[in-house]
Amino acid sequence: MDHGALPSDPGNQWHRTRRMTAWLLALWFLATFFFIYFARELDRVHLFGWPISFYMAAQGMMLIYLAIVVIYLRRMRRIEQLVRREQGESGNGE
Repeated sequence: MDHGALPSDPGNQWHRTRRMTAWLLALWFLATFFFIYFARELDRVHLFGWPISFYMAAQGMMLIYLAIVVIYLRRMRRIEQLVRREQGESGNGE
């Protein structure tokens, strides 16, 4: 990994994108694995009168997946804006 790379370096953008994608995939896997693997134990916990495992299967996991997509969209937009800004600054100075 080149620590001397410029912020506008396309490789740096790719590095940020891969790192963020890896974290979000890990979150997706852990959330899915946790609620499936511990479903029997989670039956003892109730949310609005329903076992939390039923609630998570019916609605909760979809909300978690939607949140992951929203986080991805916002972070990618921020990364792309940063890269555009940095490219604009480096393009005007030359």
